[in-house]
Amino acid sequence: MNRRTAIIFYILSAYVVIQFVWWGYHLIELTEEVSEESILIGRRVRMIIGEGSVFLVLLLVGIWQIRRSILKDLKLSERQNNFLLSVTHELKTPLAANKLYLQTLQKRDLGREKSLELQGKAIDENNRLDRMINNILNASRIENNAFQLEKESFDLSKLIEKTYARVSILSASHSIVLNCEENILLFADQFSVETILLNLIENAIKYSPKGSEVEIYARKNDDQTIFGVLDQGIGISTLDKKSIFKQFYRVGKEEVRTQKGTGLGLFIVAQLTAMNHGTIECLDNSPKGTNFIITFQND
Repeated sequence: MNRRTAIIFYILSAYVVIQFVWWGYHLIELTEEVSEESILIGRRVRMIIGEGSVFLVLLLVGIWQIRRSILKDLKLSERQNNFLLSVTHELKTPLAANKLYLQTLQKRDLGREKSLELQGKAIDENNRLDRMINNILNASRIENNAFQLEKESFDLSKLIEKTYARVSILSASHSIVLNCEENILLFADQFSVETILLNLIENAIKYSPKGSEVEIYARKNDDQTIFGVLDQGIGISTLDKKSIFKQFYRVGKEEVRTQKGTGLGLFIVAQLTAMNHGTIECLDNSPKGTNFIITFQND
């Protein structure tokens, strides 16, 4: 529902309520006039007023519920608009960069070292594009209940080490630190857990300054398996923490935002965590930054 439809709905609702109040006022006046002449007519008028009052209360409750739905739809529409603006930008940037790299390699006689450097940058842009497309596809599968889980028992420690080795090569701008206990067995969908880790790490890198530390951790208690990612970045406000796991949600306006992204990463993380019967929390890191912690109950 767009804003114009919402305004029309509010105007019509206000008109109906005012009319009910106006009719009620006239009925009360009529009751006072006829009560002196006929007690029976007065009773019937009071009965009509009572039934009308009940109907008015039900109408107000309905209007309030519809208003909530309208506000929810308007916020979703705004997030979807931000998503479209973001995706347009995110698609154009790596494509334009790769086009420039290829044109440079084609038109100029570069040395081997410079050629390898440009090829490496092109691969990085392609990987970035691949991650974004995977997130869009995963979000679509989740929404349409088409994401299939294949739960099994696997070594979480080894999966985290493999993910750590992968992101350490791709993320030279940050210091990736591994703090993981060995031989942590987890019963879950392995692809989901890997996707959760990659999205949390990418989010930490995106919202923390270059050269800062990003820690991947994992530990096992008697009845819980806990893992997550913490950073030394800008952190997340208490107000935004209530919405960061919603689809398309991103802090601020897309037109003035400097951080790249689609608003799908944390949505996917939250959904996949829930599908694997885990829980996720967003905590503050000390002295600054964010700590996303995933908890699974051991069977």
